[in-house]
Amino acid sequence: MKNVSVIGAGTMGNGIAHVFAQHGFKVSIVDLNANQLELAVQKISKNLDRQISKGTISEKDKASTLANIRTFSTLGIGVDSADLVVEAATENIPLKMEIFRQLDTLTPPATILATNTSSISITKIAAVTNRPRLVIGMHFMNPVPVMKLVEIINGYATSRETSLTIAELSRKLGKIPCIVNDYPGFIANRILMPMINEAIFSLYEGVAGVEEIDTVMKLGMAHPMGPLQLADFIGLDVCYSILQVLHEGFGNPKYAPCPLLTNMVAAGVHGIKSGEGFYQYNNDNPKELQVSKRFLPAQQ
Repeated sequence: MKNVSVIGAGTMGNGIAHVFAQHGFKVSIVDLNANQLELAVQKISKNLDRQISKGTISEKDKASTLANIRTFSTLGIGVDSADLVVEAATENIPLKMEIFRQLDTLTPPATILATNTSSISITKIAAVTNRPRLVIGMHFMNPVPVMKLVEIINGYATSRETSLTIAELSRKLGKIPCIVNDYPGFIANRILMPMINEAIFSLYEGVAGVEEIDTVMKLGMAHPMGPLQLADFIGLDVCYSILQVLHEGFGNPKYAPCPLLTNMVAAGVHGIKSGEGFYQYNNDNPKELQVSKRFLPAQQ
């Protein structure tokens, strides 16, 4: 397996491309938006510079990584010689299904088709192809170059050979694979999202403020980041979408998104990417945390 195509040049897509290219794979990044492709390569270059400054790679490593990357704004050309395709498009079921319908006709018959979905059914995605045994979930964590976990999700028809191949490939990337089965939210988000949702309910019901909720979880449970800050980091719209998948998939009201989260997403308040969530973000210093004015006590 030498040639990898990544569909989508957003945050996850460029991170996935970065890791594969750094480990010697020939990578094609495919996105219909040419400007997004340019931004993706710039982001990869910037992240490689960060690795150089930390002494983990050399300038030569950076040059070879970037040399392994090509970009395409046409799907067919970007995947016609791929041994593996990793789809990292928006978390939207109809969009992903349409992408996989096209990939099934545009890639060689032996190409493994993986999706980076964090919650959508692998079985449902695989069903639109003529190769369900070669369709699998390959859920990387953000930021991809840093996080070690790859959650590998077997659909109902995914073959054992495909699963073991992707697990071994993940190890070659310096990652730790965890193989799970295809049920709503898999493992990572089936556990994480109810915790985040409960933190939002605690704020919504006035149990505690933003900083207090996050501090309890950081200091009391040794979490590196509080659940409300993490929700901002993931994207409140993404959290909402995953909770909807859990709610619909299990039919259990405990997964229903908190009304506060629903309203924030409807208002376009999506966390870091929109500049505001439970915290207010400063473009000049994105690591500086200030609680959003919406959630400050009246006296402040």
